Amino acid sequence: MVTALELPPRSKQPRVISQQKLQPQQSQSVKGLGLGITYSVVHTTPGRIRLRVPRLVCDANYAQRLQSLLAEEPSVTSVQIKPSAMSVAINYKNQEVSDRQMLSHLANLIQLAPLLICAASSASPDKPESDSSWFGLKFPLLATILTVLAGPFGLPIPAALIGGTVAAASAPVAKRAVASIWKQQRLNIDCLDLMAVALTAAQGNLMTPSLLLMLHELGDGIRDRTARTSANQSLNLLDSLSQYVWVERNGSKEQVAIDQIEPGEIVIVYPGEQIPVDGKILRGKASIDEQKLTGESVPVVREAGQQVYASTLVREGQLYILTERTGDNTRAGQSIQLVKNAPVYDTRMENYAAQLADKAILPALLLAGSVLATTGSLARAASILTLDFMTGIRVSVPTSVLASLTAAARRGILIRSGRALEQLAEVEVLVFDKTGTLTQGDVVMVGVTTISEEVSSTRVLALAAAAEQRLTHPVAAAVVNYARQQRVPELIRSEWDYKVGLGVQADIDGERVLVGSARFLGKQGISLEYLYEQHPELRGSSLIYVASNGKLLGVIEYTDPPRPESQKVIKALQNQGIEIHMLTGDNRRRAAAVAKQLDIPEDKTHAEAFPEQKAAVVRQLHESGKIVAFVGDGINDSAALAYADVSVSFGDGSDIARETADVVLMENDLSSLLEAVAIAKQTQEIIKQNTQLSVIPNVAALSLATTVGLHPLAATAVHNGSAIAAGVNGLRPLWNYPTLPL
Repeated sequence: MVTALELPPRSKQPRVISQQKLQPQQSQSVKGLGLGITYSVVHTTPGRIRLRVPRLVCDANYAQRLQSLLAEEPSVTSVQIKPSAMSVAINYKNQEVSDRQMLSHLANLIQLAPLLICAASSASPDKPESDSSWFGLKFPLLATILTVLAGPFGLPIPAALIGGTVAAASAPVAKRAVASIWKQQRLNIDCLDLMAVALTAAQGNLMTPSLLLMLHELGDGIRDRTARTSANQSLNLLDSLSQYVWVERNGSKEQVAIDQIEPGEIVIVYPGEQIPVDGKILRGKASIDEQKLTGESVPVVREAGQQVYASTLVREGQLYILTERTGDNTRAGQSIQLVKNAPVYDTRMENYAAQLADKAILPALLLAGSVLATTGSLARAASILTLDFMTGIRVSVPTSVLASLTAAARRGILIRSGRALEQLAEVEVLVFDKTGTLTQGDVVMVGVTTISEEVSSTRVLALAAAAEQRLTHPVAAAVVNYARQQRVPELIRSEWDYKVGLGVQADIDGERVLVGSARFLGKQGISLEYLYEQHPELRGSSLIYVASNGKLLGVIEYTDPPRPESQKVIKALQNQGIEIHMLTGDNRRRAAAVAKQLDIPEDKTHAEAFPEQKAAVVRQLHESGKIVAFVGDGINDSAALAYADVSVSFGDGSDIARETADVVLMENDLSSLLEAVAIAKQTQEIIKQNTQLSVIPNVAALSLATTVGLHPLAATAVHNGSAIAAGVNGLRPLWNYPTLPL
């Protein structure tokens, strides 16, 4: 007998095309336009479509134009584009246009967006992009070209034109210097730059200030390019929920928008749907996948009287839920608030040069003034101000960071900011989520143990696979796959009855076979004590019990095994002196088993932790004065990711984890974490080298300028030469990858 489940009315049921990761062959493109921009449909419900467009992650202009194009559509009510997740979510008036028509229209708009970019560019060739980091280079570059053409090449360029261009180039520096003195009442690096420019220009030497200004703007432009582009992206943990749900009102079922549900209403959830509210089960029984919320790798059974939470998935069974909390008040919604309330740091790379310059300004001014008073030479004073050695640092630091970010991206590691790179190099504590991060996140069969030698393990596995065939539970699917791998004979199942959360009863080869949990067999009066007497090592293990005609035959042991690389990565990190912790929503027994396999100390293993508890552990470690990194991939990890000094997730993790993380391992391999740490430490070492390259030559030249004298052009050559050397050294990560500490 097969237990039938009630199905929702077909006419109004939301149409879900796919909620799984789409394979490349599922992607679509419109070749007729000659562009072939690929996209794929993630899911669609009445009035809402979500697409994945890979081009978004690497083309900011395309994302901006697509946003504008979609926003102008009269039938579109809202657009949400997340470039880092390659995601486009569109809400539209489904009363005016059908789902099929909208999807077809969106396909055309995706292909038209690049053409709109070209049209815009040709229509306004002189209009710079608003987010350009290089706009400030225009006047310094022009001034440098003019002074070179008029100087070494001797071209008859009017002095007024050159002077005006140099003045225009120095205007931003003057503006910042005045603002610093007037508003902050302090001298900064811009004050020093402005005085050096003024003194050298007063002597009629315009090439020196031009080169000085160009190098400064180049450094600022590179620094701005390292800013984290996803700072303004909104976070929405509940984005994956269907926009329409079934409720029971006045004895009948109605489909309503999710935002219309009120506490006290009865929500109906069918197999394959996500639970939209937090509440208590009134009727029904179901197997629920809570992995993204709690970290549990195996679905749990919930029945009448028990609590369920929004964003968890009903795999089997159906539920009538009394709504208690909705939207931001749900447990998943509270995770949103934890993320929003987390400390917000400036994601732009730390300006090392400005910090050093603040300390060097007063000594430089005093020295230049003393030399001027002693010798009366403006040239010597200008040389001292020119030799500020900050230029080399201002150029080389952001160059090093940008080169490292590029090198990391080439290796499948997305590091979002210079600050994240800096923090990663100094991490003292690494906290890992367990399920799906240190472990594979999938059920794997370990082996078969029989009750006696009279029963073969092949027979036990064959009976279990026959009973579990075509069931959607992940453990059942794992049993069937394991049987195929072991090439056991396939048996025929006749009548069968599946009990949600317990197991399955089936008639196979004339035998009444039971496959399921210890509780399932216990209800049938089958004792398990003899098994534990013969095999005490099985106590506490994850087991599937197999019985026939009222007698226990044996068990199949399963586990969620660690990733193949986990142990190697943990050991390598520990060898670097990094303290390792493991956080998980899983139970203590399973957590301890994984920790033991990976040599993680018991006192650094935290089990049965919900999102707020994970965030609390990370905060405690941070407040102890340590730099903390957290690695996780699920909704339940998002708060801890936000509170960590540096956060790490996987390319196939949940959208919220991927967007919250400072570092994303696109190859979904923990070994990439070692590469990221190695690149960060290499960058830190290069920055130290570049500081020496910038300081030592300038200090030596400064000694000459204060004693025997040094021409301003020679001083500029020394200080520009050291800046160029430091800048070239800063590019080293692009061709010299660090050795992994394995």
